[in-house]
Amino acid sequence: MAEIIVPELAESITEGTVAQWLKQPGESVEKGEFIVELETDKVNVEIISEEAGIVQEHLAAEGDTVQVGQVIAIVGSGSGAPAATPSAPVTEAAQKMEAAPVAPAAIEDASGSDRTIASPAARKLAREKGIDLAAVSPVDPMGRVRVQDVEAHGTAPKAQPAATAPKAATVVVEDGRVTREKMTRRRQTIAKRLLEVKQSTAMLTTFNEIDMTNVMALRSRKKDQFFEQNDVRLGFMSFFTKAVVAALKKYPYVNAEIDGDEIILKNFYDIGVAISTDGGLVVPNVVDADRKNFAEIEGTIVELAKKARDNKLTIADMTGGSFTITNGGVFGSLMSTPIMNGTQVGILGMHTIQKRPVAIGNNVEIRPMMYVALSYDHRVIDGKDSVGFLKMVKELIENPEDLLLGS
Repeated sequence: MAEIIVPELAESITEGTVAQWLKQPGESVEKGEFIVELETDKVNVEIISEEAGIVQEHLAAEGDTVQVGQVIAIVGSGSGAPAATPSAPVTEAAQKMEAAPVAPAAIEDASGSDRTIASPAARKLAREKGIDLAAVSPVDPMGRVRVQDVEAHGTAPKAQPAATAPKAATVVVEDGRVTREKMTRRRQTIAKRLLEVKQSTAMLTTFNEIDMTNVMALRSRKKDQFFEQNDVRLGFMSFFTKAVVAALKKYPYVNAEIDGDEIILKNFYDIGVAISTDGGLVVPNVVDADRKNFAEIEGTIVELAKKARDNKLTIADMTGGSFTITNGGVFGSLMSTPIMNGTQVGILGMHTIQKRPVAIGNNVEIRPMMYVALSYDHRVIDGKDSVGFLKMVKELIENPEDLLLGS
């Protein structure tokens, strides 16, 4: 018999929420196979079983908060049935298993007819659409079902066995005019930390606008050649990342944090990129962005975005960043005041590109313009540095050849 214990997740994470059980009581589990998915403040973590056998009992339900070191399930020995024999004492958990009826879906899984391997996001989507994962044809040569496979499969009838029905997420109040929805752990954490940043920092925001004519023209000229050579598309994020790194090197206090009565100046450039997911905003890092070329930055962002959508970001992906870039322009935002990320003292907000009349010398021309915003902690950064930082980003984006020559 083996216990499934919540492992050490990260130094700052002491608890999580049971997002979903991937194995139900009565089902068989192989050594090293995922048995439960936990939702933590930062990422979702799948926990494996250290022993092969039968899931005897869940000691925590989906939605429960569990602590690091807590026992949350029992796995008994055996490959197809609980390990009790007439001559051996039967555990209390096994007695409960023998007394309780097992749902048809659980019996089918325990017999070995359903060995589908799927990402947590794919399982969730399949439950919502009423799709049998065993009927989905995965693209992955290893047979792992992903979200795109479920989406391509189409929508099946909504009926589901009671054992696999998803836990209700909302409660309709009174006559249906109000719906009460419990916040996910991640959404609670986002709300808590944003509030902490607002209350514990002297946050100010300065604005500027960037003429995107030259960078758009350069991107248009180079994008096909860039894709052929690197198998990744040339976007604006690599230009802004490069510009931010150059500006951080000139204004090092923007690349810092406060620790008590000390300022920590960071001599590395791990640039956080805000990515919107169904579960909320996540900020994985482009590590050592100063050492990466344009293609490596674009490729890293694509990889991080895919991991974010598939709930596969790791703790390492999410920690240790020195500065953050967020792009509200992808949603059409014209101007906003971004809130700083964690202990960082600065964040750059990009916005939508909009054609506007601009004075060029003595003439008025229509140019593609973008408002940019730098929110910063005034305890560390003075107005002179904040304005200078943003002005340098503007100048580099408006003269993108300088970025290419310096990369």
